[in-house]
Amino acid sequence: MREGVISRRAARLLLAACIALGALPPSSQAEIPAAERRSSYELMSAETKAMQDEDSANPGMLWVLDGEALWNRRAGEADRSCADCHDAAPQSMRGVAARYPAFDEKRGTAVDLQGRINLCRTEQQKAPPLAFERQELLALTTYVGRQSRGLPIDASDPRLDPAVETGREIFTRRQGQLNLACAQCHDDNWGQKLAGIVMPQAHPTGYPLYRLEWQTLGSLQRRLRNCLIGMRAEPYGYGSAEYVAIEAFLMRRAHGMPIETPAVRP
Repeated sequence: MREGVISRRAARLLLAACIALGALPPSSQAEIPAAERRSSYELMSAETKAMQDEDSANPGMLWVLDGEALWNRRAGEADRSCADCHDAAPQSMRGVAARYPAFDEKRGTAVDLQGRINLCRTEQQKAPPLAFERQELLALTTYVGRQSRGLPIDASDPRLDPAVETGREIFTRRQGQLNLACAQCHDDNWGQKLAGIVMPQAHPTGYPLYRLEWQTLGSLQRRLRNCLIGMRAEPYGYGSAEYVAIEAFLMRRAHGMPIETPAVRP
């Protein structure tokens, strides 16, 4: 599979870089000050920025169009569409993606946007949940995310604190055969190059997004999985509480930054 090939290549690059550097310095575990936060957009070439900025050139907009069709399509035993409950997405979904993951009172835990869509599927439409990283779930998530483009992330809900702290612990923990922490690259060494690759700050502002490396659109969970495999750590299963916790932490870390969905990245 292409994803596996990319992951093995990333692992080799990381290993070569760690050997060349001896080792990355221990993580300071100091978060990036608010005034220094930078979207990965700012590290891209002018050509890639132009691709994201122009809807007619942004390949992620194909998923937005598919998501709009799915929004209005009835499904399940209830024979209901998303629009039947929520009306027009540009109004009802405006700002929603900027607040996810959100606290689910019924379950007493954090739920990400993909999880919320599947809960609506199973509980309201009486339809089977959509598979992770497949066209339909990516399209609906991207379509809902698109309605918040340009709005600031609001990750201030204190009920998310336990998930945020779990995500913070995973982000700052050394793991895998390379004994690396996410924070070593994305907090301590962002903007520098590792094996020729510019390290971003890892803000989740654009997901789902189109990666030129993937030649397709993918979720934040896919990106996190790639990073874990590149570190030679065991990835979590799609939809796991760990991925939701990491996203909750990253959104808290990016509080106030604008949503870019669907972003384009190298």
